Amino acid sequence: MGDWVSAIPAYLAVAAVLIIPGVAVVAVGWGWRSPQRLLLAPAISVTIAAAAASVAPLVGLRWNLLPLALVTLVVMGIALVLRRVAGVDTAPAGRRTGLVALLSLVATALVSAVMFARAFGAPGNIAQRFDNIVHLNAIALGLQNGSASPFQIGSTSDIGFYPNAWHALTTLGAELTGASVPVAVNGSNLAIVSILWPASVMALAGAFFAQRRTAYVVSAALSTGFGAFPALFFNWGVLYPNLVGYAMLPAALAVIVTMLPERGAPALVRSALLVALLAGGTFLGHPNAFLSLLFFAAAVVITAFAVLAVTERTRGSVLGLGIAVVAFAVALAGTVAVFRTGAEHSGWAPWQQLSQSLGEGLFAAPRGFTPTVVASLLLIAGFAAVARRPRLLTVLAPFAVAVALFAVASGLRIDSPLRQLLTNPWYNDSNRLAALLPLVAIPVATLGALAIVDLVRATVGERRVPGWLRVGAVVVGIAAVFSVAIGPNVRIALAQVHEAYAYTDSSLILSSDEEALLERLDEETPPDALIAGSPRTGTSLALAFADRQVTQKHVFGNPSPEVLFLNAHLRDIDSDPAVCRTVDQLGVDYVLDFGTQDVIDPAGAAAYSGIQDLTPGTHLVLVDSQGPAAKLFRIEGC
Repeated sequence: MGDWVSAIPAYLAVAAVLIIPGVAVVAVGWGWRSPQRLLLAPAISVTIAAAAASVAPLVGLRWNLLPLALVTLVVMGIALVLRRVAGVDTAPAGRRTGLVALLSLVATALVSAVMFARAFGAPGNIAQRFDNIVHLNAIALGLQNGSASPFQIGSTSDIGFYPNAWHALTTLGAELTGASVPVAVNGSNLAIVSILWPASVMALAGAFFAQRRTAYVVSAALSTGFGAFPALFFNWGVLYPNLVGYAMLPAALAVIVTMLPERGAPALVRSALLVALLAGGTFLGHPNAFLSLLFFAAAVVITAFAVLAVTERTRGSVLGLGIAVVAFAVALAGTVAVFRTGAEHSGWAPWQQLSQSLGEGLFAAPRGFTPTVVASLLLIAGFAAVARRPRLLTVLAPFAVAVALFAVASGLRIDSPLRQLLTNPWYNDSNRLAALLPLVAIPVATLGALAIVDLVRATVGERRVPGWLRVGAVVVGIAAVFSVAIGPNVRIALAQVHEAYAYTDSSLILSSDEEALLERLDEETPPDALIAGSPRTGTSLALAFADRQVTQKHVFGNPSPEVLFLNAHLRDIDSDPAVCRTVDQLGVDYVLDFGTQDVIDPAGAAAYSGIQDLTPGTHLVLVDSQGPAAKLFRIEGC
């Protein structure tokens, strides 16, 4: 773990970006006294950062602290005006609540940071998954161009717009600290999983359970105990943008929950604007996260109105339920239609039978992750609590939606019309829907913990219990819920992350030899060099590792006809004059050849047959090599 000292500056920089802007907005808009609002600060900060990075190039600013500060000041001004109209939040029950929430978040941050640092292995390791090529290169390109806007990030893979929240945070961390791209990525991800994610899920638990101290402690601990999120996104994909969007989602849902009982136009307007702010930030994390938020919000709001209609039996409550159903039906239908994906992206097959999918979903243990006993018992206790008190159905409703979506994607046949209707916007990808389960399972498990605590208190009643016994019971309880961090569910997922981040001779993107050669590029090539190579073998990471331009920045995209020609014919450079002409036209100076180890499918190497397994010749001069397959050639004589 000593190697991780080099990642501390990047971690602290992103941590500060996650904390300071959001805390400033909450302080001027709601005051300091409500931990419930302060726990929203990281999600607010992400929204501000993503928005500032989007606006900065439009007004001629590089992406750095200046646009972040300017947008923060604008949002603070709006929050201050709204506070003058709506007032401050009601203070929590006692100061201990804020202290308990803070200590719980700090403890969880430490646990999560250590867990994931161990899983990543070393600060310079990268996830050996093909999507990581575009994410790493997007950070490098953002640093070069001084922009992390959605349009800049999209240009890395030749698309017009790509959600930029994760890239904005990570690029800023690298810009502020000078860390290498891999180190900046790992430092940023550690800040996201240790600060943004637990704070967000704690905010949702506090919203559901009226800021009970036990709810804050339990939800913080449970944020470390599920393999499906956030660990899964460091192995599958990798899905860094989804990571940020999903980590923000509980905070956005928390604002919706706290908005429901509010009365008076000023308070409602302020809450609605906060919902819009966080929903927008969730979208800039990833559109899938925004769509998930809409589904969960529909579940919470419709269930709340339904409970009200059943208990009050008034015309107004029934009308409110009807309006909520119609409004969300229209919103969901429209959004699902807009977010539909093509067959080339949504062909992921189901995993298993529907019954097994339902079982895995109910215990938030998909992909064969062994359920952790403590988490499972708390979930069962939560189900029982809802059965006894139906008014708590609002806590269970979003979890039921997540289980249903996961079961549909992973348990129905690939051509099922229901599957295509409901889960196509998530690419019919069971992994993305599996990752939603912990987000809304944690409040249910927290409810189970509260039910157990209340039962124990009721059983003890007015009996005299020694102080040491009470303290001991609290310590044992806290230790029990934090034990989920070493439970089998998350252990299995983190072991897979560790495997995904390891450099070996057969790593999917970069072998140990290839990584070593990339690290020497800045000594062996001039800063303005243009390097050709097959992106499917990891050569395009010369941009992320050595700040050198490459002919293709990602596995996918739209290469020019000239690049396609070189991919197929560069090996003929000594015999075909057209190759030299194309090299001169493009300005290619060097070629990286990492053999034929393919990051996705070996069949894909056929399109790059002319640029792999090269041999030295008149025009190809071997400059450096590492091991049997990693070679750097300089093009001469063209």
